[in-house]
Amino acid sequence: MKTKLIGIAVLLAVILAGGGYYFYRSQTTVTILNGYLGGEKIGLFEDKEVQDIIRREYHLELDYSRAGSMDMVTADFTDRDYLFPSSQTALEYYNEAHGKPAASKIIFNTPIVLYSHKIVADALIQEGIVTETDGVYYADMQKLAECIMNRTQWRELGLSELYGAVTVDTTDPVRSNSGNMFAALLASALNGGKTADAGSIDTVLPRLQEIFSQLGYMETSSSDLFSQFLRMGVGAKPIIAGYENQLIEYAAEQPDSYAKIKDDIVILYPTPTVWSTHIYIALNEEGKSGIKALSDNKIQEIAWTKHGFRTDGCDIASAGISGIPEQITAVIHMPDYDTMKKIMDSLR
Repeated sequence: MKTKLIGIAVLLAVILAGGGYYFYRSQTTVTILNGYLGGEKIGLFEDKEVQDIIRREYHLELDYSRAGSMDMVTADFTDRDYLFPSSQTALEYYNEAHGKPAASKIIFNTPIVLYSHKIVADALIQEGIVTETDGVYYADMQKLAECIMNRTQWRELGLSELYGAVTVDTTDPVRSNSGNMFAALLASALNGGKTADAGSIDTVLPRLQEIFSQLGYMETSSSDLFSQFLRMGVGAKPIIAGYENQLIEYAAEQPDSYAKIKDDIVILYPTPTVWSTHIYIALNEEGKSGIKALSDNKIQEIAWTKHGFRTDGCDIASAGISGIPEQITAVIHMPDYDTMKKIMDSLR
């Protein structure tokens, strides 16, 4: 009898152990989601704290390949679960090419800004193109566009050390969102400060094409362009278009390097500017789980404090750098999709 009881006890122990194993496995199995990601969000996805939260709370791992916002819409979706571009235009482009996705959601936002250097900002202030209010620099887009269109030379602005005409370096507007959105800003500036539309775009396009024809080779990633801006200095890239979050993230991730450049690098807020909406597109049912994970309150907090993406209730002072406004008030609507398609087609 004793032997029989021992046998039963062993059997129960085995069953319980097996059940516990499968329960444990069910709670710790991680699903890997593969997708395409805009370069400006790589820092967030590589953040170990973010990865740990997503793995622990949602049993997910977000793998990615880097691609421009427009490029990813036409890429190969084999074995892909999501796209994470940086604009509503990319979603509308997707809808036109592939139909409605399984799901989509705006995860966070960041305004388009210009990055420059102190000597350039000071020269532009003297010309009335840039103004400074409470430590924040604002660039009048109509005046800047006129300066570019007229091929004003840097030496005419008192910057004899800089060569050539005033330009703003940007990513390829056909392939990357920051360039795409800056093209929209320029189109509106050339349209008298009004959002370009079907009735005005044909008048604007020749001048827009002329501006972009001056730029030569353009990067396809905003992160690459920003790195080049920091590395090559004012002589090579006096002004670039990018995202507000890029300098905030750089200061958080590389505080020693930022300390060396903080008195030189200036953020210029275009007046008006446009919001870049970082929108997650789920390609299938599994991809939908990424929306819930990225919407997590802690992830949203980290997205601002460490990576500079504006989320609900973000504390601007916590960015730790000067020249960041509490509110972005001078904002213009992006042109509708048909108008943006005309812009992209004209700049191919």
